[in-house]
Amino acid sequence: MIYSFPKLLEALASGRRSDEALVLATIVEAEGSTPQVVGASALFSGAGLVSGTVGGGLLEARVGSAAAKALADREPRLISVRLDADPSDMEGAICGGTARVLVDPGVGAARGVFESAVEGFRKRRRGTLVSRIVPGHGDTVAVERGWLPAGAPILPGDPVFGDVAPGLLEEALAAGRPRLIGTKDRMWLVEPVLPLPRLIIAGAGHVGKAVAQLGSLLDFSVTVIDDRAEFANAANVPEADEIVMDEFDQAIGKIEDSPDNYFVIVTRGHQKDAEALRAAIGRKAAYIGMIGSKRKIELMQCEFLESGWATAAQWAGIHAPIGIDIGSRTVEEIAVSIAAELVRVRSERAEAVRP
Repeated sequence: MIYSFPKLLEALASGRRSDEALVLATIVEAEGSTPQVVGASALFSGAGLVSGTVGGGLLEARVGSAAAKALADREPRLISVRLDADPSDMEGAICGGTARVLVDPGVGAARGVFESAVEGFRKRRRGTLVSRIVPGHGDTVAVERGWLPAGAPILPGDPVFGDVAPGLLEEALAAGRPRLIGTKDRMWLVEPVLPLPRLIIAGAGHVGKAVAQLGSLLDFSVTVIDDRAEFANAANVPEADEIVMDEFDQAIGKIEDSPDNYFVIVTRGHQKDAEALRAAIGRKAAYIGMIGSKRKIELMQCEFLESGWATAAQWAGIHAPIGIDIGSRTVEEIAVSIAAELVRVRSERAEAVRP
């Protein structure tokens, strides 16, 4: 899954842009070295790039020109852009690859499809966004879009899904990555829409607040927990998708187990950190990290092992002290070190399942 894709879905489904003509450009195939991968998308308006990216530089410039043309004649296009040039050409590209890009000015008519995808995403339900592409004259194509929640049957005669083997959609959803299937006469761009990895931050103080801001920018779904009303509110952590005011152990205990959960424990003191860690340790999660000095961590490790609150193997899985060692001193630097470790773990997990 392209992590920024849900943000584009939100923009496409939003009524705020209902009066603005938009073009959605999506890389459907990439060969050789390209600056972005299949599924990378960008939105264009008459004024130019609105959000997202298909790679910047020459590729984005060519796609921007195609988007302007599509806005003028309302024709979807499937264009190919070669990314090679003489190294002396400073405006060219020397990646050496080729990208095929679907440039669609008809996304306004598919707003209902995008709204269904966004609704499923907000409810943390998996599903597949499918774009049926039928070539026309030259580089023009016809595009129809549909949304299929995970597990939903494909109805006979469906104009988007009817000719797609269900197994192909299931494979794409399981792989979690966009792919183009079909033949040159009829193609389907299959884009899985999966819940974002969930970042659960115990503590809404200075560090927790800074981590929430970075987590949102890095495409995590951010939940912030604090037992103080003056901290557990949207004015304090506006980037949070969810704010819970409760005792840390109670709040963490109510969170649904998931291998995509990332727990960051940055409360106001040793006792509260221990309370949060006791609720999180041993749970199914991608990451559990806790702030603290090496001495504090050593003392807490002894306490947990001697009290039977964790096994040695469970403790070994805790990232403590939290974050990558970058010599951080300030709140912002500590937050950066934590965010970098979260991204590294997320990337390693994604690489581990890559075929």
